[in-house]
Amino acid sequence: MARDIEDYTAQYQRLPFEPLQAAYRRRRVLAEIARHRPRRLLEIGCGHLPLFTDLPDMACTVIEPAPMFASNARELAACRTDVRVIQAYAESCDFPPAEPTFDMVVLGCVLHEVDDPQALLAAARRFCVADTVLHVNVPNAHSLHRLLAVAMGLIPAADVMSDTQRTMQQRGIYDMSSLSEELACAGFAVLEHGSLFVKPFTHGQMQELVDLGFLTPALLEGFDRLVEQLPDLGSEIWANARIQHV
Repeated sequence: MARDIEDYTAQYQRLPFEPLQAAYRRRRVLAEIARHRPRRLLEIGCGHLPLFTDLPDMACTVIEPAPMFASNARELAACRTDVRVIQAYAESCDFPPAEPTFDMVVLGCVLHEVDDPQALLAAARRFCVADTVLHVNVPNAHSLHRLLAVAMGLIPAADVMSDTQRTMQQRGIYDMSSLSEELACAGFAVLEHGSLFVKPFTHGQMQELVDLGFLTPALLEGFDRLVEQLPDLGSEIWANARIQHV
């Protein structure tokens, strides 16, 4: 499937509930960055709010293929001499030999969207050394809302593509086992993993409940903390990995 990056950008901006979902995703990513304390960070696919806006003292590079998102990132980085924004697909992007690697590489909610995930992971690996941490997050096939849809007979299986996924030109959906296998095939070993934000309903239904005032900030925070009790049922899964040595 050839991706229409401009249509994807427009659809992303209209996606209900995504800003709230993205905030919980971002919080997890920033927590992992704080824990691993990289000196140089690469973010592949920054969307509308690149990570460097919350990392004022860190050297950051962004690779973003969407013209609108890349332009916005450049504007946000206008006063930052330690931030570089490159509009390109990571698979076709090369850095000068003097700056080939990073301490941490973030693939935030992009691996499930590309036609060839192994090509994207191979591109990410080019920027890694032995100690580089690769952080990946993707939607979870075993999210509570997908299991509920199966139980209601709305979809035959949890890994079936939804209408939203087709609109967003997504290729498929991972569970933790298939994500680990994808990473292993690219030469990465998972160090740790988890999930975030237990989402009981679809994005559209969640947004409707937010608009009605039923889903309060306290309830939303509770859904995120619920992964401590239901670690497999979060709406998204994440993994930290390093290059595998055999």
